[in-house]
Amino acid sequence: MIDDHVFRWVRAHPLSPIHVDCATAVMLKILDGKCKMRAGEKVVMEQLYDQVKCFPGHLLGEEFHRLIGAARRHSDEALKNFIYEKRVLAETTISRPVMKEFKAMIRQQGLLAEVPEEESEAA
Repeated sequence: MIDDHVFRWVRAHPLSPIHVDCATAVMLKILDGKCKMRAGEKVVMEQLYDQVKCFPGHLLGEEFHRLIGAARRHSDEALKNFIYEKRVLAETTISRPVMKEFKAMIRQQGLLAEVPEEESEAA
């Protein structure tokens, strides 16, 4: 159900290249274990990343996508620490106001609206 919602949302709300970068940065934050979103929201954000990773970003490129792919296949403490460093770099590169605007936009546009409560509270 969430997969279909995210797919439809992306088709109705195409992301700009900088917003693709924001989705990539959130994915890094999920992978380094520092993301404070609820479990169901993390699932939605992972699916958003999966939908937009093939779109061009503005600042973050293929290096970040390869790193995310490697971490999703197998992650150890050293890789998690490396992801943390890359995530901090990404968030510095993107800028705080742009990230805040992205997070507000996905909430206002309803991306996280259909997250079931049981999935939101699970973890």
